[in-house]
Amino acid sequence: MYYVIAVVMIVIDQWTKYLVIENMTIGESIPVIDNVFYLTSHRNPGAAWGILQGQMWFFYIITLIVVGIIIYYIEHYAKTNRLLGISLGLVLGGAIGNLIDRVRFQEVVDFVDVYIFSYDYPIFNVADSSLVVGVILIGIATLFEEVRKDKKA
Repeated sequence: MYYVIAVVMIVIDQWTKYLVIENMTIGESIPVIDNVFYLTSHRNPGAAWGILQGQMWFFYIITLIVVGIIIYYIEHYAKTNRLLGISLGLVLGGAIGNLIDRVRFQEVVDFVDVYIFSYDYPIFNVADSSLVVGVILIGIATLFEEVRKDKKA
């Protein structure tokens, strides 16, 4: 089931990126909610906030290591912890979604452009969202597990 979550996230991520590539020019911005939310066609040759631009081999290696660790955790720990499994499925899908872009284009297609008050948050995509939500849920699952252990002790 957790691999299905990853596949669904990959499909949604790649489909939305395909729509952006096919229907928008780079730099084009479509307002969805003025001053709050825009669809903006952007390419990122680096990682979050544009760091490590052009370091594709580094991203390939790190992503493959992370994917291996996630699969290990799904196989060994997610069977007894549903929240952890869902979290890992989200992280796996997000990591692979952005890896596909890096392999195909040597950059990541981003398009979700959000303004929080006057701050223009870095443009991101579905894979990034999947990663962030997954990591937050891993933190919550870890806290729940620690509370459960403390109650047992």
